[in-house]
Amino acid sequence: MAEWSRIARRIRVPLGFMFAVLYFWLARPTWRFIALGAVLIVPGLLVRALASGHVRKNEALATSGPYAYTRNPLYLGSLLMGVGFAVAARSWWVGIALVVMFFAIYVPVIRDEEAFLRRTFPEFEEYARRVPRMFPRAVRAGAGETTGGFSFDLYLKHREWNALLGSVLMTGALIIKMTLLS
Repeated sequence: MAEWSRIARRIRVPLGFMFAVLYFWLARPTWRFIALGAVLIVPGLLVRALASGHVRKNEALATSGPYAYTRNPLYLGSLLMGVGFAVAARSWWVGIALVVMFFAIYVPVIRDEEAFLRRTFPEFEEYARRVPRMFPRAVRAGAGETTGGFSFDLYLKHREWNALLGSVLMTGALIIKMTLLS
């Protein structure tokens, strides 16, 4: 399983680009479904943006902001965006492919990252006991949370604006497909 986690980590971005081509081919967007998808895409982008402004990769265990509610807000944001784009595509095949990719690629990557965090940060065990892996609690985790605030510099450093740019471009592509190619 550790070997697959390493492979999954390496192929997830190129696989995402290949999936985008398949996605565009299978998509049958309408204005209504693009709007319904946006109901999930926009919060997904916001969760990712907030999370990226709280994480100091390999330096400190992120427990503030969205990390006080879920251990994986970046992946949660990606999942929300993925489901939103599946809705916008109006294709069951896209939804099925999304679920398969999530479980085949992201679940092993999450487990691998958590193993790294356990080895690197002794406080991770207590944090993992208090904060759910993926789906957030309604209330913030209590004791032990750091008080770091959002950093726009971290947002920029992690180039999280790429998620926003990609979402705008894909939405634009869906609109073009719907209006010009249908």
